[in-house]
Amino acid sequence: MHTTILELSDLMRRRSISPVELTRECLARIEKLNPALNVFVTVTAESAMAQARAAEEEIQQGEWRGPLHGIPIGLKDVIDTAGIRTTAASALFKDRVPAEDAEIVRRLKVAGAVVIGKQNLHEFAYGCSSVISYFGEVRNPWDVSRIAGGSSGGSAAAVAARLGYGAIGTDTAGSVRLPAAFSGVVGVKPTYGRVSTRGVIPLSWSLDHVGTIAATVSDAAILLQAIAGYDPKDITSANVPVTDYVAALRENPKPLRVGVPRSFFFEDLDPEIAAGVNQALSVIQKLTGNVREVTLPVSTDRALQNAESYAYHAEFVANTPELYQPETLRRIRTGASVSVADYIHRRRELDESRRTISSVFENVDLFVTPTTPIPPPTIAELEDNPDVLRPREIVMLRNTRPFNVWGLPAISIPCGFDAEGLPIGLQIVGPHWREDWVFRLAQAYEQATGWHKRMPKILEQSFSV
Repeated sequence: MHTTILELSDLMRRRSISPVELTRECLARIEKLNPALNVFVTVTAESAMAQARAAEEEIQQGEWRGPLHGIPIGLKDVIDTAGIRTTAASALFKDRVPAEDAEIVRRLKVAGAVVIGKQNLHEFAYGCSSVISYFGEVRNPWDVSRIAGGSSGGSAAAVAARLGYGAIGTDTAGSVRLPAAFSGVVGVKPTYGRVSTRGVIPLSWSLDHVGTIAATVSDAAILLQAIAGYDPKDITSANVPVTDYVAALRENPKPLRVGVPRSFFFEDLDPEIAAGVNQALSVIQKLTGNVREVTLPVSTDRALQNAESYAYHAEFVANTPELYQPETLRRIRTGASVSVADYIHRRRELDESRRTISSVFENVDLFVTPTTPIPPPTIAELEDNPDVLRPREIVMLRNTRPFNVWGLPAISIPCGFDAEGLPIGLQIVGPHWREDWVFRLAQAYEQATGWHKRMPKILEQSFSV
């Protein structure tokens, strides 16, 4: 079953299906599949059904709020939800219950979405494997012996397993796009400042982005449309008009000029990923007729993120270090050695790079790269050999991290599968505030190929909708 949010929304408006029915079936699939995948920390069945009943009544009375009205979605468990615990997958926050919703949750509720639960992740979002969590590792729906990526691993795996029709995650170095690639779904990181991060547990204030995860490009666009926009109470939020992302899906990609930065981003690729991405570039050449090689200046320094992570956690680390997973604690403590002067220099460098990166778009409109250089490792490989975890994560995030530094909008979409049936992700990146261009090319590629129509075997006989 490949029903999109737009299709479901139309069925609801015609009363061919109800939000109550849809939510009940999602909850049933969660009950069936979550024990194998471990993607939810908290399932909010009671409140979800209440929201679904309210949505059904409103729609029946002609009070339709838009395409998310009555649609079940999940939230990464770093996003505050009033009266529902938000744990960051850590023993430190295992009983933490916020008094207020994050701004993005408020916007989703205004749109009429049904929140079905809080999703598992890499502890405090400080890693990209999702094997380090107080609630246990997240498993990949395509192969449960493998990681689903991270840090939004539970969110991406839940969407791939159709345990909801979308999810909201966070992305500091690739934490939406990487798990989307590993789980065979769509993950969007918008421009820095496009979506409010108020009410989201931070990893690095200068690099954190809130993004969307969905089964299709159109679903991801609908979700982003609902949460994008200026939040005057968030100092990182930018007052820049939001375009119509859904309308952009219908636009012709032909005028778009595509750059391919082979240096750095295409180095040391897994051979099957290289083959899949090169085949995707052939399709994009046909769609646009304008693909050329380019070079991007990439910094790999992580001092800024380390310092900001330590700043948030310093008091907790000093008072209750035993409540962290050992590897998370080690990573947080690396930020203690960053001096004030070094931090200020790194912050100025970040501001400069975000200003000057616009010059690389003089001759191209978009960039295309592999989302990740390697396929998802096995959980056993990372857990049995702790010393390989961080080096492997650095490799996995190599192609996504630079676009957090530059604050550019980026999407990961499926572009094939390897011989073991594991998904391959393609990354499309645009200039600041041009999420619409990113969606336009992503939609054209998705419709020209159909990779999004495949679903993991774990889903066999799990649908009745």
